[in-house]
Amino acid sequence: MNYFITAIGTDSGKTLVSAIVTEMAGCGYWKPIQAGLPRDTETVQSLVSNYKCQFHKEQYLLQTPASPHYAAKIDGVHIQAQDMVLPSQDILVIEGAGGLLVPINDREVIADLIPQCNAEVILVSNLYLGSINHTLLTVEELKRRKLRVKGIIFNGEPNAASEEIILKKTGYPCLLRIPQLEVVNRDVVRVYAEKLRDNW
Repeated sequence: MNYFITAIGTDSGKTLVSAIVTEMAGCGYWKPIQAGLPRDTETVQSLVSNYKCQFHKEQYLLQTPASPHYAAKIDGVHIQAQDMVLPSQDILVIEGAGGLLVPINDREVIADLIPQCNAEVILVSNLYLGSINHTLLTVEELKRRKLRVKGIIFNGEPNAASEEIILKKTGYPCLLRIPQLEVVNRDVVRVYAEKLRDNW
């Protein structure tokens, strides 16, 4: 089974969560579309210490830090979901770009990649004023598309009331809670990988 890491928005913590899941599963990591630098693949590799993990080259490495559809246009590249070629690996952690409805071309969005990847979704929700709405809108789209969901990971300053209503309304399990971290390194990733394993 592959796992597709998506979030309720940009900078929600997908890369940190990807490192934690990759560390726990001892599997491959792949970011199919990278728009701008630094490369998330390099960040995840720097945070993972499990020797079993492999890190695969992006299919599209775009130069502009922007929506993939626009960054691709600048680079003279056309991205299509059907052209995605998964690395050969039994289990992959696949990190999306932005949220589900970020466009990759004039017709398709990030969510269109998920069926191509034969993956269960792990949804990252970072908690802020308005995040309940953003999380539930994302979940509505996941359900509308009938995508398989492993669960939710909450990232950032905890908010018990927000977490409780999100879990109640979605019916998804909470896989992990990651507080606001002052330091993120391999030791921290290992600790949260073990916590994730307990809830898997």
